[in-house]
Amino acid sequence: MDPSVTSGLYRDITDLAHQSPSWVRHFVEIGTEAVIVILGVLFLISWWRTRSADSRAMAVAVVGPLATAVAYVGSELFKSVVQEERPCRAVAGAAASLATCPPVGDWSFPSNHSTIAAAAAVALAIAWRAIAFLTIPLAIFAAFSRVFVGVHYPHDVAVGLLLGGLVATLVVLALTRPARALIETMRTSRTGVVVWFAGQGPVRGAASPRTAGAGAGAGHGSAHGTGPGSESQSQSENGAGHGPVADSRLRRRKGRHSSRL
Repeated sequence: MDPSVTSGLYRDITDLAHQSPSWVRHFVEIGTEAVIVILGVLFLISWWRTRSADSRAMAVAVVGPLATAVAYVGSELFKSVVQEERPCRAVAGAAASLATCPPVGDWSFPSNHSTIAAAAAVALAIAWRAIAFLTIPLAIFAAFSRVFVGVHYPHDVAVGLLLGGLVATLVVLALTRPARALIETMRTSRTGVVVWFAGQGPVRGAASPRTAGAGAGAGHGSAHGTGPGSESQSQSENGAGHGPVADSRLRRRKGRHSSRL
């Protein structure tokens, strides 16, 4: 991609950075690196919470970091092929970058930070949907911050976001099934470290409140004769000796008794 397409936008954003309050500049400078650490911590939490979940949930959680690593390798391959110079050296008349401009040979397209952040955010959102509202904005912030501090073009971070999100989705979809089979095998292991990593999964054999209530109700009905079978049995017992057959027998007995008299 021609860097001149977004070099004007790059100048606007870097000018905005220099016009911003000092606390904003410091926040973004720290945040551009801290986001990756935060997403890494969220990966650990996601894995830990699935140790007591079913094997598929844990498989998706542990595949996430691998998907992120694959996305990073992909971005590095793109860099080595495209070899785009950093805007902090290439764009004339732009404000000085807030961050140290990377050395020559550390190419600009696509943004590694954006790729890693997007891959991690998408993988976490797939494994733990409740935190998608956090991970996706973090990835967008990470991408914008790379332009704000002056080390990437806008198109670098945009392509990085797309690349990371796409690769993470494909890798998670491709590896969830084999990872699930591996987790199930690990959970049957007798090796302490393996079992600790894989977790025990959901507790089996524990009756749910609904099931327990139904069983108690069935037992209560049987004990007090209020179950479905007890009602018919009671009716048959109370109705014994009544009906057409019993009446005819009674008449025959009365007839034999009269003839004897």
